[in-house]
Formats: sequence, structure tokens, C-alpha cells
Amino acid sequence: MNKNRKSCFNCVKRVVIKVGSGVLTEDNGLNLKALRSISRQICYLIDGGMEIILVSSGAMAAGIRKVGLSRRPDEIPQRQAIAAVGQAGLIMEYEKAFARYGKRVAQILLTSEDLSNRKRYLNARNTLSTLLSWKFVPIINENDTVAVEEIRFGDNDNLAAMITMLMDADILINLTDIDGLYNKDPRNNPDAKLIPVVSTINKSIEKLASDIPGTLGTGGMIAKINAAKKVTAAGIPMIIAGGAKPDILKKLFSGKDYGTFFVPKKEKLAGRKCWIAYSLKPKGVIIIDNGAATAILKKGKSLLPGGIIGVEGNFSVGAPVEFQMDDNKKLGTGLVNYSAADIRKIMGLKSSKIEECLGYKPYDEVIHRDNLAITYYD
Repeated sequence: MNKNRKSCFNCVKRVVIKVGSGVLTEDNGLNLKALRSISRQICYLIDGGMEIILVSSGAMAAGIRKVGLSRRPDEIPQRQAIAAVGQAGLIMEYEKAFARYGKRVAQILLTSEDLSNRKRYLNARNTLSTLLSWKFVPIINENDTVAVEEIRFGDNDNLAAMITMLMDADILINLTDIDGLYNKDPRNNPDAKLIPVVSTINKSIEKLASDIPGTLGTGGMIAKINAAKKVTAAGIPMIIAGGAKPDILKKLFSGKDYGTFFVPKKEKLAGRKCWIAYSLKPKGVIIIDNGAATAILKKGKSLLPGGIIGVEGNFSVGAPVEFQMDDNKKLGTGLVNYSAADIRKIMGLKSSKIEECLGYKPYDEVIHRDNLAITYYD
């Protein structure tokens, strides 16, 4: 077993498992054999003393088959209705599958709005913690029935990453219809090679992933890489593995080197900064100069008005705002102490000049370092 994997698996207690549409669906609806196999393996892990949270796709795909459509419709009301039809069948089959092994399940449907609001974020964590303490298996999916574009997670890979960070899980296992990350799409290239370990997610890794699209799901491989980027920044490892491989979960936890392992960063983002970086949707952009970027990235400093050279959007005090270089290089997200209108007035000025310009000065910093989360990588 790879030493990075071994050190991670030696201390695993709480696991988030994400199962994709490609694993759980077949031509005539849900792939019940796969669903039951994964449920059985999760029960095995629970009996071994682990806490498992399941993020499951499959509702939309199951609903499409059940309604009798050949593809996902374009109209939002139809898509939401299909999700409602599919979700009912999905959770019913999970309930039956887990009951065979004496386990009980609970369904949780979320939108990104539930996790972007700090109070609801903490409420979600408390609910999940309670379910785990009661020995229930939480089964989570995006609430497609009510979600609109502004409040969507976008895909269940992103949702799984959010849940992993929310619950301080020890590892995220992403089960998909491909055995891991390859150097090219293995479905079209017989000579494609599996990448067993990714130590750093850089642009070359993202390029590989972007060339491997999804099937029934919405994310594809790039969505899984984005999920890995988030959880590894929080100091949590992730594995992408083939969900159709017999007893894949048992094999992973017994030390087999299946799939692609993403090594977590040693210097991880604190819980609140993970929330700022990945749960909040930016309301605008602040463009900063090289000096400000160096101060933030290398010295852990706050963002002062003197380093700001541009503002995009209209946002209020306390809003999450992305900060980036003038070449569109995104550095991170922070909660602003001033509105967009006021930042436009004070940008380029020393902090000592804020009151003279605005008539008041509640803060020296536009974004304090405690409310600033860096997501940039080389």
C-alpha cells in the first residue's frame, strides 16, 4: 500500500462515500445489483466501527427511466418533477438494502443555500452528527426538486466535498464508472494509464480531467478533480475508484491500491475558512496588484485598500468576494468590510486616508486575514 494511503487509512473513523449516476443506473432504471452491493459493503464498514455518510446520485437518471423519457429534459419544472419521481424510488431501494443488515437510513436533501448560510450550515452539521450518533446512515442528495441555478451545488461531487469538510471526515471516497484518473479517456483509448497517486492538483491534472467527460451525471472527471482540490486543501484525502468493481470498498480498506489517491495538504484550511472558500458563492471580484498578492500569499497579511486596483460587481458589507490578479489569476475568497461602492472610492489609498475619503473608518482592512481564504496553487 502506498505510504500516503497507509497513513491515512490507519486513522480513518468517519468516511464520506459518493456514488455516481454511472454506477447506480442501467438502461431500465436503477442498477439494483450495484446499489445493494455498495449498501452491503457500507454495512460491513459500519460493523467495523466506522461512521459512514453516503452522498448518492441516481435520482435524476432513475426518474428519466421511470417516466419513460430518453434523455434529461431542458425545462426546469420537468427536470425537478423527474428528480422527485426518481428520489422516491432511490431512497426506498436504499432503505430495503440496508435493512437486510439491520441498518437504518435517513434521507437529507440539500441546496447550496443550506450551506452558504452559516446558521443553516451548522444546523446541517448538528443534524448529521445526531443521525450518526443514533447509528443511522445519512443518505444525501442535492434537492433537485426545488433547486434553481443560483442555489445548485452543480453536481454531487461538489456536494460530497462540502459534506466532507462540513463533517470533518477523514476521507472522501468517490465511486464512479471509471477506475480512477487516467492520462487519457480509457473508454476511447486502450493504452490509457491509471494515475495511482496525485500529490498536487495543478493545471496539467485539470487538463487531463477536462478531457474525460461524464455519462449520465453532470460533473465528469473535472468535477471530481475540483472536489479533490477542495477536500485536500482542508487536509482530507480523496480516492476516485471504480464503483462497479466487486467489493471495492472492502478492498480499499483492506489496503489494496485501487483507484487514484489524492494526497491532502499538510497546511490545511481551518473549518471556517473552508466554509468561506467553498460554501459561499462570491458576489463580486476585487482585483489586486503584485504587492498585495505577495503580502497575502507569502506573509499572511490582510487585504488593504492600497493594493486594490479594480472592483467588479455590486456587493454589500460582509459579502463573500473573490480576489484575483489583473491577469484573472484567482487567489481566494474573503468577507469584505466595505461595500463595492466604498471600495471603489478608497482603492489605492493608504488605510490612514479612509476616513478622510468616506467620512468614517470602521476598519483598516478591506478583507481581514481571519476572513480570507486562499485557494490559489501554482
